[in-house]
Amino acid sequence: VPVILAGSRFFRVGFKALIKRAPNMDTLVAIGTGSAFLYGVYATVMIYLGEFGYAEQLYFESAAVVITLVMLGKYLEAVSKGKTSEAIKKLMGLKPKTAIVMKNGAELEVPLDEVAVGDIVLVRPGSSVPVDGTVIEGISSVDESMLTGESLPVEKHPGSTVTGGSINGEGLLKFEVTRVGEDTALSKIIKLVEEAQGKKAPIAKMADVVSGYFVPAVLAIAVVAAVVWALAGKDFNFVLNVFVTVLVIACPCALGLATPTAIMVGTGKGAELGVLIKGGEALETTHKVTAVVFDKTGTITEGKPVLTDIRNYGIISEEETLALSASAERGSEHPIARAIVEAAEAGGLEIPQPDDFKAVPGRGIDAAVGGRRVLAGNIKLMQENGIDTSAADEDAKALSGAGRTLMYIAVDGKLQALMAAADTVKPTSREAVAKLKSLGVSVYMITGDNKSTAAAIAREVEIDNVLSEVLPGDKASEVKKLQQSGHKVAMVGDGINDAPALVQADVGIAIGTGTDVAVESADVVLMRGDLNEVYSAIALSRATIRNIKQNLFWAFVYNLAGIPLAAGVLYALGGPLLTPIFAGAAMALSSVSVVSNALRLKRFKVKRWYQEGQK
Repeated sequence: VPVILAGSRFFRVGFKALIKRAPNMDTLVAIGTGSAFLYGVYATVMIYLGEFGYAEQLYFESAAVVITLVMLGKYLEAVSKGKTSEAIKKLMGLKPKTAIVMKNGAELEVPLDEVAVGDIVLVRPGSSVPVDGTVIEGISSVDESMLTGESLPVEKHPGSTVTGGSINGEGLLKFEVTRVGEDTALSKIIKLVEEAQGKKAPIAKMADVVSGYFVPAVLAIAVVAAVVWALAGKDFNFVLNVFVTVLVIACPCALGLATPTAIMVGTGKGAELGVLIKGGEALETTHKVTAVVFDKTGTITEGKPVLTDIRNYGIISEEETLALSASAERGSEHPIARAIVEAAEAGGLEIPQPDDFKAVPGRGIDAAVGGRRVLAGNIKLMQENGIDTSAADEDAKALSGAGRTLMYIAVDGKLQALMAAADTVKPTSREAVAKLKSLGVSVYMITGDNKSTAAAIAREVEIDNVLSEVLPGDKASEVKKLQQSGHKVAMVGDGINDAPALVQADVGIAIGTGTDVAVESADVVLMRGDLNEVYSAIALSRATIRNIKQNLFWAFVYNLAGIPLAAGVLYALGGPLLTPIFAGAAMALSSVSVVSNALRLKRFKVKRWYQEGQK
């Protein structure tokens, strides 16, 4: 009785669906377990009246076992589903609680919710930008990676826009507030995620679809069989035995286990392969994917620049130039500066502390190292200091065309070198793209980078479809366009800016080394950050869905064979009459076969799957 009460939801939902003429798995559970339970009550009454032969026909345990197993299946389907918006709200909490507002020439620290559009806000170096606005004074570089995913800081000057939640670099900025509260870019990203998640319809479960036809057929067979035997002159006990046996043997224990057992084994195998799949819905959808969209920064690439080229134009050796540049850049937090320092350290070069260091906002640095004056920065820094850069023009054009970010180095008033840095491609990216193409999947790359930089990366990994210069808020729109063109889309990303697109996609796949927001927004998480795991996820999902279909097939074959026997076909031909207890045993045997088949997924090998696909 406690188990029946615990499973009361099946009776409420199942019979409501039956009344609406849309029977589903819950209806099968309700009818099968309800009949077994009521027959058990009837048998108990008969025993009380002295009919002790009914002692072997108490089917309370059948009802309890079925409900327990199906409830376990429901639990397995529900487990591991992340709550998308929680991580984003945590991120909102990282924004400053206050802002420095300029009023009547004075700096006033006020609560963030008191900041209004039109206020003038001051942001000091290293501080978070509290709200969205337009710069009116100052030059700096701002780290927007939290929103855009791009690793390089963006230069800001009067007229530039700044976004709440981004981090100011080395310069002092004053900006006029343009958006506050729910209108800020970060708040809109949260809204996009919530809207996209609300639109994501649950996938129709295959067993429910078939049950729509199966349940009425089972009921009809049970009633017809009972009526036929009653008309043939059999007593009430015989008729009731036939009716209940048909319902018990049709009880969906195997059907209830077919999907969740395979999902449990499949998701467990995924975890072994470094792929965290959040439940059955993600598995069911992943096997249908026809297009994979990769975010560039931190997904296809490493997410941080490394020094790729040094072009020397002066009399100082390349090694000494690198050592001088690294010394000058030691005090800078700019990603390219760090790339230069790391390259010098990797080369075993001595990097002394600079004698003097000054950051030039939006330009670079001006430092003194060992009695030499070293300038390191963009071409504007060179021009403002009268440095002739014409010797580097040809190299600068070629390197820029290859998607490199440039840094000019001048020593004692003369151009010494041109250094180039780039966000390098992950070692596994090209292989992963090739594997996905072997599945017949279209591969896309999406990025906010300009066309030349994006094209250079795409060529390196052999991606033919490139979506460049895409604003952070527009990634979800691009995914939606692909969906409208008929694709089942998987989006692969690692940053908060990817969250709306991850949820908009049919399957969101997050890099496990990425932000909490991306991981929480995704249906699938690649725990090792290896893009080959995208192939593993799709291959595993296809193997799992194939296994589920096999399970459902054998579960229905069992029912198709068992129901006629339960209806008394063998008895009519001179054979034995099937009893509910035998029907319960047959039901258990079918469950064992389904579970055994699902356990075969433990032997799934990605390499073997790939080799078979190449044949």
